[in-house]
Amino acid sequence: MSYDPKQSIPTRFRRGAKSTDIVSRNERELLRIVRLNPGISRAELTERMELTQQSVYRLTESLATRGMLKLGVPRPGTGRGQPSPTIMLNARYSFSAGISVNTDMAGVCLLDFAGNVLLTELTGIVNRPMRQVLERAKAVIEGGIKSRNLEPETMFGAGFAITGFLQEETTYNTPLPLHEWSLIELGPLVSELVGRPTWTGNFANTAAVCESMLGLGKYIPDFVYLSFDFGFGGAIIANGELLRGGHGNAGELSAMFAESESDKRPALEFLLKNLRENGIEVMSVDDIRRTYDPSWPGIDEWIEQVTPALNRVVNAVYAVIDPQAIVYGGQIPKELAKRLVSRTEFVRSPRHGRLMKSPRLLVSELKEDASSVGAAVLPFKEMFF
Repeated sequence: MSYDPKQSIPTRFRRGAKSTDIVSRNERELLRIVRLNPGISRAELTERMELTQQSVYRLTESLATRGMLKLGVPRPGTGRGQPSPTIMLNARYSFSAGISVNTDMAGVCLLDFAGNVLLTELTGIVNRPMRQVLERAKAVIEGGIKSRNLEPETMFGAGFAITGFLQEETTYNTPLPLHEWSLIELGPLVSELVGRPTWTGNFANTAAVCESMLGLGKYIPDFVYLSFDFGFGGAIIANGELLRGGHGNAGELSAMFAESESDKRPALEFLLKNLRENGIEVMSVDDIRRTYDPSWPGIDEWIEQVTPALNRVVNAVYAVIDPQAIVYGGQIPKELAKRLVSRTEFVRSPRHGRLMKSPRLLVSELKEDASSVGAAVLPFKEMFF
């Protein structure tokens, strides 16, 4: 029987003792609007929903009673009649945990219901066994719960992200440095570790979910996320939702390249190699991110090497998906990402003097570890928003 995290959601969060549902379709839509517009008035909320004023009133009262919403004081000068209260998510209603595993680092995050990052930690994992990495993640989560004075019973669930493509269910096919994590069911394994239902995704997907919920996605609902890490991948956000594809691997951009082209991909694995060959002592992709120096020898060579492949990817995305934006993210230093953006070219010709509209090229502005934060977002995204 396949693993289904919904079956182990704590009873306190369910609409009914036997139900796996948390909110109705209308409640989900209401929560989504409030998340994007904290402090919205109930009158404004009614205008945005195709429901009567009485229905919106019942929904907000019910969600407030269950603890998901907070009703605040009305804004001054809002017209005649009974003032309409402001509405926001209740950060204390619940929290979630996120764990992400890349080839050289593991990240842990705690996130409250309102989307505030309560804790993040990155730990090196090179040559560390899987069990040791997971036990460390568990210790960080437990320590964070205590240090942030969180109520353990309000932990809703966990998200887990790993580099690699989805094989089936919660099993991933990972790069060689993560061979111990490959082709095993990770969902139930992590769920048993943290004692909560666990949703899984690959590294790029959860980073894109983080961007969608907490970053540029607040203003841009349709974008493709490029994840520059040890490898190179991506994810597609369509109308605010992660597009998974028929086999769960939509956005697996490295699949565009033949094996003979592998080292031409814009993967930081090859930048790491170039820098070492030029005498720069960087041991991991995270070292590049933390200590990046634009004057390092080997950077210009890498940019020249990967630009044709990157242009190929961007133009394929442009032609097939037509997003509003393409976001350069992952572990790449932001200044280096900006250099790649400046080298990106669209292949297009005008027709009748007009060009087809092209996506904006943007560098992610997220400061936290996007993948572990995105992993923590997953449970809330799946069940509430």
